[in-house]
Amino acid sequence: MSAEPIHLRPTAPLAERVLLPGDPGRALLLAQALLHEPRMFNHHRGLWGYTGTAADQEPLTIQSTGMGGPSAAIVITELAMLGARRLIRVGTCGALDPTLELGDLILARAAIANDGTSQALGAGRRVEAPGGLTDEVGATETTLHQGPIVSTDLFYDNTGQEHHWAAEGALAIEMETATLFTIAKNKQLQAASLLIVTDLVLPTRRRISTDALTDAEHRVGEIATTALLR
Repeated sequence: MSAEPIHLRPTAPLAERVLLPGDPGRALLLAQALLHEPRMFNHHRGLWGYTGTAADQEPLTIQSTGMGGPSAAIVITELAMLGARRLIRVGTCGALDPTLELGDLILARAAIANDGTSQALGAGRRVEAPGGLTDEVGATETTLHQGPIVSTDLFYDNTGQEHHWAAEGALAIEMETATLFTIAKNKQLQAASLLIVTDLVLPTRRRISTDALTDAEHRVGEIATTALLR
């Protein structure tokens, strides 16, 4: 592998602290809400990223990963090449636990690795969250739901595995956390994953409203940033 990043082309300094939304639009929203004088860090391949000053007057980068493990693995690996050390995924998920509501926030304590990327990187069936930063997120906001989630390759999954994953204890399903945790373990990075419930998968499917999603995006960004400032 090249020692220099290929897919990220920095146009501003990178902070050691990074928020990782999947959606480039969420990266822009969070940069506008959380950073003083944000500058575009990356726009190559549509993976928008921004660096600015956080509330503690220290730099913070917000970099989108795109969708799925392969894209996230490229972005996270190249961020690590450039010097990122503390990373929090601020993403979305579909709830498998029927007690969860739209807009709830989940702190992933482990990821069931049902995706090809984390397995190719050496993950077993289950990847535990790295302890320190995950604990700091949990201490920042005590109302978070906490537990394992499942990472998969398919957004539109008709294989009917949802009940099986729920029986394994997974609170929700998403696509990138197992990859983040595996790379963090392999490269000795600090990492956490904080997820917005945007869909109810079981017992029937429901989707969050646009306004409620925007509110939750602000909440998840504020909680994750506070944890990084600790």
